[in-house]
Amino acid sequence: MQSNRSAPPAYPGPPYPAPQSQHGFPLYTSNLDNYISGSAIPAQGTTVFPGNPLRYGATPFQSQPIVTPAITWMPAPPIPAKCPPGLEYLTQIDKIAVHQQIEILEIISGYETCNRYEVKNSMGQMVYFAVEENDDYNLNCYGPLRSFTIKLFDCTMQPVMQLSREYQCAICCCPCVCCLQELEVQAPLGTVIGYIKQKWHPCLPKFAIQNVARKDVLKMAGPCVPCRYYSDVHFEVKTQDEKSTIGRISKQWTGLAREVAIAATNFEIEFPLDLDVKMKALILGSSFLLDFMFFEQRQRRQQQS
Repeated sequence: MQSNRSAPPAYPGPPYPAPQSQHGFPLYTSNLDNYISGSAIPAQGTTVFPGNPLRYGATPFQSQPIVTPAITWMPAPPIPAKCPPGLEYLTQIDKIAVHQQIEILEIISGYETCNRYEVKNSMGQMVYFAVEENDDYNLNCYGPLRSFTIKLFDCTMQPVMQLSREYQCAICCCPCVCCLQELEVQAPLGTVIGYIKQKWHPCLPKFAIQNVARKDVLKMAGPCVPCRYYSDVHFEVKTQDEKSTIGRISKQWTGLAREVAIAATNFEIEFPLDLDVKMKALILGSSFLLDFMFFEQRQRRQQQS
């Protein structure tokens, strides 16, 4: 059955702070700036974004042509029955790559900015673009422990998923409720489809993937993250009885120079092709929680040292 969604309304503005000069440095921009600002609505297939990528004060040399990169989006498949709008892309794939965008402002000044991620399929086609919504005080006072809201947009600039986490201290080892992390996943916005809930353990990361009724459906566990350097870190997704593994989230090691200097995480996510689409969305959302909990802070310490 083909989608009967009407054309999206004009996008009101960027979901992250508008580009402006901060501390003397221009805010980092990418080839997706026109996409986020709504000045260009990408179509399915290969899309070239118009505009000058060196705007905000920079003037290119007239003798050098500006080459605007092309972005290839995954074609939208038909929407299956009982599938939340926007998640139909997940019904066609069994592997996802999540790449955090490089933020030049953070590298130069150490000033924390909102995270942005590209979500791609195994063919390198863009599936979603994820943008964190936050304020400067929360970003720079609480760092990786901050509360956040991340929205995932499809090629029509429709927000199809929202990930939300409240602030938790996460500094003590006692099994108290106040220290355990929880991520709420909505798809579409306003409709909760499940949660990712941290389970207490003295040294290992353990999580329960819960449905909308907060009933545990899947389990996720990984190694002692502070002990894992110079290699990929794998988080196994298992059934409730832990007898079989149905998926994996792998934080990829990208090399010492990139890990220390750039501080941008890459994840690879695998799950069965026939897995329920809501469970796929929850596993995808888990990767963002893992990034904030274990890798954002470690990369900041490496960068500062």
